[in-house]
Amino acid sequence: MTYTLITANRNYSSWSLRPWVLMKALGIPFEDELEQFTMPVNYDAFRSFSPTGQVPVLIDEERTIWDSLGIALYLADRHPGVWPANEDARTYAQSAVCEMHGGFSALRGFCTMNVGVRVKPRPMDGQLVREIYRVREIFEEGLSRFGGPWLAGPEFTVLDAFYAPVAFRVRTYGLDVGRGQAWVDAVLAHPAMRQWEEEALAEEWREESHEAELAAAGEIIADYRTGG
Repeated sequence: MTYTLITANRNYSSWSLRPWVLMKALGIPFEDELEQFTMPVNYDAFRSFSPTGQVPVLIDEERTIWDSLGIALYLADRHPGVWPANEDARTYAQSAVCEMHGGFSALRGFCTMNVGVRVKPRPMDGQLVREIYRVREIFEEGLSRFGGPWLAGPEFTVLDAFYAPVAFRVRTYGLDVGRGQAWVDAVLAHPAMRQWEEEALAEEWREESHEAELAAAGEIIADYRTGG
């Protein structure tokens, strides 16, 4: 079985990071195919391989699996370790994964993912403050209930993969996640996350609309990307 995982720019593509880091962390082999964001909307170009015109997409022989959650569910049917083995931890992970997949619109919109920069954010509105606090609750509860170092216990699972983009956001914008910072530090040190970051820093291309979103979020105080 040889999968192909199609993702986009390492600096920007938070949705791509989820299945990529999950498969890397669990040792699920795949061919890594990267499609660049070249425009604010890449629908027409991405429709050649994606039903939604978006990434990520997993190709398994004649099957095309789209959406990061759809990919995670597909992999869970075929590989152990995607979900926690412990029933309580698994129930927690399923709820928290779905919450991240369908919510946190202010966090996504204001704190756009850009791996290679550090930002002093502009004043945050109430919705964003509430969402950051909710992230903190999820991190702290997972660590407290299941003992860490990961959010659902001793093993890296899909729960960690789905919140991995948030870890980059926490670092980029200096967000306060309380005792959840222990998980942020752990996941940023994971070899798969370090590989993603190294590739992000090496990227030389920029996409104008993503860069404009970053500039609108606050003052860029450091840029570690190639050419930054």
